[in-house]
Amino acid sequence: MSVTIKDVAREAGVSPSTVSKIINHSPTISDATSQQVQNVMERLHYFPNAQARNFATQTTHNIVFLTKLEPHTAFTNPHMFEIMCGVREALAKREYNLSFVSVSQEEDAACVAERIIAQKSADGIVVHGSATTKDLALFLVKSNFPHVIIGKPAFESQACWIDINNHLSGQIATEHLLDCGYKRIAFIGGKPEDGISAQRLKGFIKVMEDKEVAVPANFIKDGDSTKSDGFLLANELLEGTCPPEAIICESDSIALGVVKSIGVHGYSIPDDIALICFDDFPLSRLIDPTPTVVDIDVHDMGFQAGSILIRKIKNPALQVQTYTTLPNLIVRESTKLI
Repeated sequence: MSVTIKDVAREAGVSPSTVSKIINHSPTISDATSQQVQNVMERLHYFPNAQARNFATQTTHNIVFLTKLEPHTAFTNPHMFEIMCGVREALAKREYNLSFVSVSQEEDAACVAERIIAQKSADGIVVHGSATTKDLALFLVKSNFPHVIIGKPAFESQACWIDINNHLSGQIATEHLLDCGYKRIAFIGGKPEDGISAQRLKGFIKVMEDKEVAVPANFIKDGDSTKSDGFLLANELLEGTCPPEAIICESDSIALGVVKSIGVHGYSIPDDIALICFDDFPLSRLIDPTPTVVDIDVHDMGFQAGSILIRKIKNPALQVQTYTTLPNLIVRESTKLI
């Protein structure tokens, strides 16, 4: 016969209502009593009926992670999965489930969110930047539904969001190269509409302007964040009459192409040309020599997003728009003092 809430209460020496409050994380129960009851639940192998609990509290204990999926997303956008793992870790601490919902086009995101809310299939939504649209943000604000957007929207909005300061990342990378003694520094980034790349470029330009170091117009390149584009854009830099002493690569994929180009042109890293990129992902370890990186703990950003969403579920009036998780410089073999 299965263990009941009354069995737990009797064994723990408390009332069934106290056990119920502990199951529902009531703040009115002391930590000592809560721990005592949880120990009894574990010893008796008692598992609360989630459906009954959710019905009584009118909650689902489910959070939706809304994103846009495309072929090869795991390679083109590895951030997303680290963020999702961080969100799940935060939610698991409060016994929330995380459901993965994807759209093929950003324009579909608002309709999907509307359906989720209408069906009452979730208590909150975490929106990945790839699925963020103005219509979606406006709908979430008007509906007052608990939400957190990963990445600052590229438009004015009252929606809750959390982001990493990519502008600062670009500054850190540039300052490190200048501190090493490099002056002729180039930047190879993604397309201009890539918000992360654009912010990192702004950080690069700001530091160079502040230090009064000239940046030739042809030292700033943009294209697809791919190895092939990295190779072609680096070729343009290295075939000039005055090639750069250092190159900032906005992504690991770009860096792979840049390293190939440097080798083709008979240069070595870091003796002839230094290299720095962003994000300490496994892909960066495939680059030889191992590159210096400005690392961003996106797992922690996901964890904080999940924690903020739990707070917003409890307090719908909570408004959060913030940068979090400071970038961290990891110096490796691709840069050196000159």
